[in-house]
Parts: sequence; C-alpha cells; structure tokens
Amino acid sequence: MTHAEKAVALFKEGYNCAQSVFLAFEDMYDIEHDTAMRLSSGFGAGMGKLREVCGCMTGAFMAAGLLCGYSDVTDGEAKKNTYAVIQKIAGAFEKEKGTLICRELLGLKKGEDLEEPAVRTEEYYRTRPCASMCGLAAKLVDDYVILGR
Repeated sequence: MTHAEKAVALFKEGYNCAQSVFLAFEDMYDIEHDTAMRLSSGFGAGMGKLREVCGCMTGAFMAAGLLCGYSDVTDGEAKKNTYAVIQKIAGAFEKEKGTLICRELLGLKKGEDLEEPAVRTEEYYRTRPCASMCGLAAKLVDDYVILGR
C-alpha cells in the first residue's frame, strides 16, 4: 500500500486529515503511535476546526519535517533546504487544489462550521474532498521528500 493509499484509508477509518497524512508515514520514523496520534490531533479540520491551513498540509509538513528536517539551529543550509521542501509540497498542493485554506477547499465562509466535529457518514465521505486531499498530500511528501523531486 502506498503512503497516499494509506492516508486515504486512515481518513476513512475516522482519523482526522492531519493524522491521516502524518500517520501514513509512521513506518518511516521512530515515534510511538500514541504520541504521533496526539501530536497531530490538533491540526485536523484546518487547525482545530478553525478551517485555516488544511490539515492535510500540516500533516504533510510534520511528516516532511521528521523525514528531512533539521535539528541543528545553527545549520542555515539545512533550514533553507527544509523550507524549500515544504514550499514545494505546498506549491504543488495549491497548484492542484487552488488554495491551502481548509474553508476555501470546502466552500465555507470564515467562522462557518466551527461546532462539533462532523459525524462520518457515507454522505460525508461522498461530498467531502478530504479523503482525496489526504492522498494528494501524502503523494507530495513521497514526491518531494522520498523521491527528492
């Protein structure tokens, strides 16, 4: 199963978008599952259901950071390279989807849909683009981090 397929499957199991993308790469980094779940839990639905930056993107950014990020704050070249990878992932997603903003991807107005998390029904999965966006985000991590495009 590809990381993109895994991200879609995780979303359809009930994980939020950020968790779905971040956990799709769980086999590639040394973090306990519970820690990975908790770390990525607040980024779903555009950062805590604020409908800001798409959770698929934040999940992808977290995965990319673990896979190719820097840990030496004095290493300017590593920082520059990490940011370049993030910008490539974001740029490719935005080119494909038109925006990185959750509410715009879902056709919502600012402040709309801030209540309880949606109940996942067949209708939800049929009408929301989130599962396919999880797959796209994971594919972009593969493209720009794993394959080094």
